[in-house]
Amino acid sequence: MAQVITIKTEAPDSALSRKIVSILKTEITRRTGLPVASGDKPRALTITLAIQAVRGKEGFRIESAGSHGVRISGHDERGLLYGVGQFLRQASYAKGRFQPGTWEGESVPECPVRMMYFATHFHNFYHEAPLSEIRAYIQELSLWGYNSIGVWFDMHHFNGIRDPRSQRMIRRLHAIMQAANAVGMGASLLMLSNEAYAHSPVRMRADWTAGHDDYFKAPRGHYHVELCPNKPGAKALLLKWREEIFRAFADITLEYVVIWPYDQGGCTCPKCAPWGANGFLTIAKPIAQLSRRYFPQAKIILSTWYFDKFTHGEWSGLDTAFRKGGWVDYILADDNGTNFPAYPLKRGVPGHLPLVNFPEISMCNMSPWGGYGANPMPEHFQKIWDVSGRKLSGGLPYSEGIFEDMNKFIFSRFYWSGAIPAIDAVREYAAYYVSPHWAKAITQAVSILEKNMDYRWALCSCGRGFSRHQHGQGHDYGAAKVWHLFKKIDAKLPAWARQEMRWRLLVLRATLDYELIRTGGRITPAMNRAFDEITRRYHAYHPDIHPAVHPPNCQVQQKQQRFQAGKDFPARAW
Repeated sequence: MAQVITIKTEAPDSALSRKIVSILKTEITRRTGLPVASGDKPRALTITLAIQAVRGKEGFRIESAGSHGVRISGHDERGLLYGVGQFLRQASYAKGRFQPGTWEGESVPECPVRMMYFATHFHNFYHEAPLSEIRAYIQELSLWGYNSIGVWFDMHHFNGIRDPRSQRMIRRLHAIMQAANAVGMGASLLMLSNEAYAHSPVRMRADWTAGHDDYFKAPRGHYHVELCPNKPGAKALLLKWREEIFRAFADITLEYVVIWPYDQGGCTCPKCAPWGANGFLTIAKPIAQLSRRYFPQAKIILSTWYFDKFTHGEWSGLDTAFRKGGWVDYILADDNGTNFPAYPLKRGVPGHLPLVNFPEISMCNMSPWGGYGANPMPEHFQKIWDVSGRKLSGGLPYSEGIFEDMNKFIFSRFYWSGAIPAIDAVREYAAYYVSPHWAKAITQAVSILEKNMDYRWALCSCGRGFSRHQHGQGHDYGAAKVWHLFKKIDAKLPAWARQEMRWRLLVLRATLDYELIRTGGRITPAMNRAFDEITRRYHAYHPDIHPAVHPPNCQVQQKQQRFQAGKDFPARAW
């Protein structure tokens, strides 16, 4: 007799509660083939969803409800969503069979800020993928406990907000933010404090040169169209442009506005120096005030990205400025993936404000970013978290695409409970997205994949092979072992798991590691098939795509038309 599964809803009827029921039904059916009904049925496994008092905001409780039932209660609708995510990850699936996990209890997130930042530029995945894929991906992140999606309207490409290209980008960002709102997540808007359009007035432009006023480096990423807020008319123009942007997203449920000093941005003139404690604050504060007029519920996060990298005194100057009270809700600090900034760890956060991080999960130790498939780095992130995690109220990892999906999951677990080790997050991820039977072996293989990122492969100028560069020891820690293991696992997986994007990107990475090390960089048919599939999954077809975000395949340009015609994925990379 076929197993009967039903969902009973005791939560108030709303678009989000209906969405949660739909997610639960769809995932069980996708993995088991079983239909899921609504309401009560005799001898059915009944999953009851409820809004009920739980220990804390966004928390949930999972408990048994009789011999054939499970009850998932959320403190609020978000808590219910996160409880459903936990329930799904703990369950067991087989064709025609669903078995709830044994985990019971309450769980409440430790960090209030659990944002994922989508870098929507360079014609990367977020810039080019169909919105249906973006929506599905956001839904999955919501099940992990992320509560906001951040985007940035990069102005420097465009000649004002009415530029048709500007309007296309705004529509895309708006759709991404709406998708976040649709699954109960907030949306967040990042902006650089003095960034400007391509046609910005030359007389108002910022100084970006080094070697004066204590600037020993020129600010990184400056496009030379940014404005100096201390030049006549510049501050008013910057605020006019920001108000246009806020109006464009006025119907979005915005939870955070994040104001940045650099990459692009900054001014090295005497009136602005040192930028982070002077010119930056003169424009960031009125931007924060303006944002509160349009989004009174939104919290303000002030970034300290690259403080004290180009000049001295930015951290200490911010500390002095905020001693009598700040006008922001959080301070953001991080340091491009290798170390956490020392100042807030040793001397405290300016204004005694809560601290959030900005983990670099995309670019570390791989060039192009994600060009060889998945880039899991649990050991690297654990080391940084061990130093900084106890000081944090959450963060917003920087994402260039889907290849660092496992890294996203690691940080979702860190933000939920800092006591969850990264390696346990890898095991949970492998069990849910691939197979609980193989989770331990995959976790061990991920450690090898991370160590083998010591190799940096670059496509030779001739386009016929790859040269090897080494970050660390440059040893092969077991590429062949991982490849053979993944080939064995793949043959035993159900169809839904075999074609799962997360598994495929791990397989493609293992294939390329194995082929590159085996041949010393000579291009093989297996490598070309792997690069082709990566290109397809990233939607890396645009003729103006940045080299940093597409695979380093010498045949990419020649094959673009074939991919755009809709040719199917290869069944295997080996």
